[in-house]
Amino acid sequence: MVQSDSILSVRDLRKTYTKGLIKRERFEALRGIDLEVGRGSVFGLLGPNGAGKTTLIKVLLGLLPSWKGNAQVFGMPPKDPNSRRRIGYLPEAHRMPEYLTGWQVMILFGMMTGRSKAEIEERAPALMQRLGIWKDAHRKVRGYSKGMQQRLGLAQSLIHNPDLLFLDEPTDGVDPRGRKAIRVLIEELRDQGMTIFINSHLLQEVEMICDRVVIMHQGQILRQGTVDELIGEAERVNLVLDGGDEQLNAALHAFGTAHRVEPRGISAEMDDEQANAAIDCIRARGAKIREIRRDRKTLEDVFIELIEEDRQ
Repeated sequence: MVQSDSILSVRDLRKTYTKGLIKRERFEALRGIDLEVGRGSVFGLLGPNGAGKTTLIKVLLGLLPSWKGNAQVFGMPPKDPNSRRRIGYLPEAHRMPEYLTGWQVMILFGMMTGRSKAEIEERAPALMQRLGIWKDAHRKVRGYSKGMQQRLGLAQSLIHNPDLLFLDEPTDGVDPRGRKAIRVLIEELRDQGMTIFINSHLLQEVEMICDRVVIMHQGQILRQGTVDELIGEAERVNLVLDGGDEQLNAALHAFGTAHRVEPRGISAEMDDEQANAAIDCIRARGAKIREIRRDRKTLEDVFIELIEEDRQ
């Protein structure tokens, strides 16, 4: 993987909207965003609805008229035509003319990027073949399933061989086999030096494919780093106990462990630091440990923890 220089740089980015017709209220969608994305990387953008992800992407695509701070793409302002022609974009819930065939969509959108028809006709078959839609190239889009339309959208976003690719929910509606094909393609594009910016609610896929991840909430970045940096090396220790009483329940509560009382006993979850002391406490009270299991945190665990902490 190559990360020799910066493709995208954001410093103290802020965007405020005004809502309401009579009572005008200001809403800060982006609140001091700092971001750096290197060449040849897959970058994941995560956050609940309303976190500011779409606003950030629109700024970087040059689609918003005004904002504060500094944002550069390829060392240029986002609205610079020389920057925009090097970008591919697959929006969420995209729409293509249903009366056109998949092949015609590729030609139409490809020529919008400034490439010649001959260039598009040379490149399109391999892309459509790779994404499993070449056999349907001459069917009208209205006959495509949602997953096929998604793969066609990805193909058209790549038709001009961009240096930077924005993908908003790229595997939405795609079956497991198709999702795997898209993941493999993204990895190959990254290894060829393309930078890919992914916004997805499928955190397991983000964890599998992204080199770096940003977690946003209420217009701010809560955490960013590599997947390993976000998840860390810490493991959760899960204990399942046979039996148990109110005193043991109170003792576990004092340790700050997450636990619940079940018909057959107590199930407790804790980190490594808590585990040894908790086990001694359990044994001292005569309870039997039926199971000890170690689970590594997932990106989803970290995401939920950060969002819940920020809401408090």
